[in-house]
Amino acid sequence: MRNAILKRETGETRISVHVRLDGKGEVLAKTGFKFIDHLVCTFGKYSMADIEIRSRSHDSISHHLIEDIGITLGKSLDKALGRRSAIIRFGNASVPMDESLSSASIDLVRRQYCKLDLKLKRKEIEGINVEDVEHFFRSFIENLNACIHITVDYGTNDHHKIESAMKAFAVAFRKAAGSDPIRVGIPSTKGAM
Repeated sequence: MRNAILKRETGETRISVHVRLDGKGEVLAKTGFKFIDHLVCTFGKYSMADIEIRSRSHDSISHHLIEDIGITLGKSLDKALGRRSAIIRFGNASVPMDESLSSASIDLVRRQYCKLDLKLKRKEIEGINVEDVEHFFRSFIENLNACIHITVDYGTNDHHKIESAMKAFAVAFRKAAGSDPIRVGIPSTKGAM
């Protein structure tokens, strides 16, 4: 069972996440931010991971809560992947959202690298500072402990850019985390990830 339950509590926030990688894409997100809930639901729906996430702020600072949601979500997926045995390991996707197009490529090797280019123009999206939306993405990706490249190829609507980027990320993750019906063991020439 590729499941994980993770809790993170600091002087600033309290986050709890339960993920099941081999799920149906069912999500319960109660982060306190409707747009972050939407992004988490989007990731769950297109990665087919079941996700339950709840968060609470202790200091009422949005930046701290959004960052810790991303950290905890990324770490929970990393934990659910376990040893990463018998997975496909690599995944990529290109996903349109109206006038926007985004691509994502993932290597679930246990080495962290993150290249993120969302090409956002506005200062705020759905009531959240753009820098906090970008920080959520980066915190999520970096704590997954993988090599991930996400690029918005083009677009004019920042909401569409973010949503297409999240969908591309989710689809690529689903492919990479999928079970390889042929492979036995760790998918690496080193025998370790």
